[in-house]
Amino acid sequence: MAIQQRLQDSPVARWTVLFIVATAMMMGYFVNDIMSPLETLLEMPRSQGGLGWTPSDYGFFSGAGSFINVFLLMLFFSGLILDKMGIRFTGTLACSLMVLGTLIKYYAVTADFGGADVSFFNTHLPVSAAWASFGFAIFGVGYEMTGITVSKAMVRWFTGHELALAMGLQLAMARFGTAAALSISAPIARHYTLSTPLLVALAFLIIGLLAFLVFCVMDRRLDSSSKTSQTSSNGEEFRLSDIGVTLRNPGFWLITLFCVLFYSAVSPFLKFSTKLMVIKYGVDPDIAGFFSSIAPFGTMLFTPLFGLVYDRYGKGVTLVITGALMLTAVHFGFSMPMHSATIAITLMVILSIGYSLAPAALWPCVPKIIPLKCLGTAYSMIFFIQNFGRAIIPMFVGKANETDPTYTTSMLIFGFTALGAALTAIAMLYVDRKKAYGLQLPNIWK
Repeated sequence: MAIQQRLQDSPVARWTVLFIVATAMMMGYFVNDIMSPLETLLEMPRSQGGLGWTPSDYGFFSGAGSFINVFLLMLFFSGLILDKMGIRFTGTLACSLMVLGTLIKYYAVTADFGGADVSFFNTHLPVSAAWASFGFAIFGVGYEMTGITVSKAMVRWFTGHELALAMGLQLAMARFGTAAALSISAPIARHYTLSTPLLVALAFLIIGLLAFLVFCVMDRRLDSSSKTSQTSSNGEEFRLSDIGVTLRNPGFWLITLFCVLFYSAVSPFLKFSTKLMVIKYGVDPDIAGFFSSIAPFGTMLFTPLFGLVYDRYGKGVTLVITGALMLTAVHFGFSMPMHSATIAITLMVILSIGYSLAPAALWPCVPKIIPLKCLGTAYSMIFFIQNFGRAIIPMFVGKANETDPTYTTSMLIFGFTALGAALTAIAMLYVDRKKAYGLQLPNIWK
């Protein structure tokens, strides 16, 4: 165990691991949002280079990334796989699934289905939208599996060190992937073809897979030198009965509820924000994606900064509450009858700060209440329940935008969702004081 501890205490070793696994995560985030700026193009007639989708078709597609994770419980099983099979196996599987799902999406965009439709569960979709949704659902399994794997890898290598800063930097690189997708996808599609951004996405995913394989080599050397199990730093094996440790923890449920509400008010919003900039604020479609990318670009700077604050000074729940309140104010601001592009930019900047504050402090809180051997399952259950919101909210928003094209109704949906997140975070502060989890304490051991 002493050898392992020396390796973890090596700044070069742990920061190299951070960069490698964060690269794999960044590529996944890039691909997750690669089609978000293409909504306007996708809804154009085929004669104009589009696919003839409706806003409801796009809303269904946007939520499809969560379908298998939620309705087939795959995200829950992903956590079990992670805790039983380990970080290396699970991460490699996750990256491979992302590649497969993106290949199917590419097929959906490029194949000629002759304008055929398909119906299931009282839903009518063009065949292209059905195939794209299927590919996105498979991609979503790998995408979420990668997220919990990278999170556990960070805890394994950074516990007792700069854990919040490391998670913040990992999130910053992930947001860079989102910002890049929002910024370059539409211009690439307009200057080449609708499918070209997906080819770029495939290339990036392969880079991410190769990066994770490099991490596997480093992580295996860590295990070989320390002669301990990969699944836990103290050699304890995960058992199914350990799930009860998580389910009986009130802090876990509050963090989970917060994630459902907070991320339902952010991730789906970013998928609709490009068209919002065009319709409500009159932004040119070629640059509307840059307006949307302000939020993820801002998080690249602010998330590591707030993570460092948490590592050194604590006040994790306070940061979470502040971020949720800022997000609430932003969405209510977007719902108001103001049409200035300057206001839109200001609101996106504020959103980027709130979007940084909450995650920077939230994810390092989880290892403070859940043992490492159960951490993969805990993260997977959080993400699993969170995906209900990410699957359902886009459908409501897509319907709302059809009946209210001013986006007022959809922004109010996002606003009240964010307000619910803020109230949940306040309850989290109360429970932390009662249970003494230490969520307000610094992360660096002195």
